[in-house]
Amino acid sequence: MSSTRTRALALATVTAASLTALAGCGTSSNSTDDGPGGTVRLDVNGQPPKTQAFERKLFDKHVKQFEKAHPDIDIVPHEGFMDPKTFNAKLAGGKLEDVFYVYFTDTRNLIAKKQAADITDQIKDMPHRGDVQDELMKVFQDEQGRQYGLPTANYSMGLLYNRALFKKAGLDPDQPPRTWADVRAAAKRIAKLGDNTVGYADFSKNNQGGWHFTAELYSRGGRMATQHDGKWKAAFNSAEGRATLQDLHDMRWKDNSMGSKQLLQAEDVQRMMGSGKLGMYISAADNITVIAKQFGGDYKDFGLAPVPDAEATLIGGEGYMINPKASPEKIEAGVEWLQWKYLNPDLVERNIQDNLDAKLPIGLPMPPTPDIWKGTVRDRVEKAKRKHANVPVNNYQRFMDAAPRTTGVLEPPKAQQVYAVLDSAMQAVLTKKDADIDKLLDTAEKKVNQIYSAS
Repeated sequence: MSSTRTRALALATVTAASLTALAGCGTSSNSTDDGPGGTVRLDVNGQPPKTQAFERKLFDKHVKQFEKAHPDIDIVPHEGFMDPKTFNAKLAGGKLEDVFYVYFTDTRNLIAKKQAADITDQIKDMPHRGDVQDELMKVFQDEQGRQYGLPTANYSMGLLYNRALFKKAGLDPDQPPRTWADVRAAAKRIAKLGDNTVGYADFSKNNQGGWHFTAELYSRGGRMATQHDGKWKAAFNSAEGRATLQDLHDMRWKDNSMGSKQLLQAEDVQRMMGSGKLGMYISAADNITVIAKQFGGDYKDFGLAPVPDAEATLIGGEGYMINPKASPEKIEAGVEWLQWKYLNPDLVERNIQDNLDAKLPIGLPMPPTPDIWKGTVRDRVEKAKRKHANVPVNNYQRFMDAAPRTTGVLEPPKAQQVYAVLDSAMQAVLTKKDADIDKLLDTAEKKVNQIYSAS
């Protein structure tokens, strides 16, 4: 969801309905490709709003640089991203941009409905095609391996922890918890510091509880849903699902390490972390910047480790697809723009300097050095990040080292509806000492299966 940095809270809530509405109505891909001098006019969205001055200036700078290098392509930028409420109408009415932004969770449905162009042939010789992580490319593929878009940034979940509180509690901040048992033990130590200090916190409302349940379930090796004969069914009513809720219940009621204030969401937990009153929570890297910028945290006080148990991690992210009505010339131009703007290691390194000049953080596992690469290009980007880092890179190195070998799993289908159901289970174990975990999972399973059977 983002630049991950500029839309961190949108990532945390994972709600497509809250996406920025598209500004301007774009130009129909049915219109002529010929502009002045025989150029291909390419309408693209993803331009940051004027309120994000740095991001807007950098985007517009890139447009000018691209057009200078590609005089046969005229980029027409549009503010905003993808609004699911208006997407179908814009596509049907010829008002959808030629190149449009999507979340990872949108791609499966768009491909199935043939609402994105097949770009398989156009990317065969694309520079750095083989340097992008395979699992991210697969997000934009159908069952036959045909390509319908390109990833441009991603996030994965880890364990965000307060190094200062670890030291204060006699824990080694360079040896963060590796398992959920370790998390529970560390949370107890931190909570014993008193003064309203909380060892571990979790979300439980506004669909964020279900989102975090998913992340914690994946970390144990469980899955939210499985597909059989093209139909989805709930899969979280399992040993891993019970362990997820049981650990939270026990930390809350037996260990008293989660505090008495519950029904929390992202902003609440970020504020606790920024004030130095929280030891740990599950998070993506973008939360670190939010905590530092909005809630008074200090970059040196935070660390990011792999998710406990690390059987798998929840991943999400963003990319771009091309209007299915686009002409072959527009598709070629769109792929050229996406590669140059988003899948270009040379531009990543230039972005680092632009961010430094703007006194923005360099060194976190997020843009301007997105972790979408593999092999030698990943090594190159990481080397550049370390060279110019203005935040403590070593605090996040365990997370980065584990990323290539940790299985990434996308959010489940109908994610927001599913998360709303699991909110109730998360709320129950954190607010009711006598919560019946088996009953909670049975009830949630029935409701989620009803959601899937209705689709």
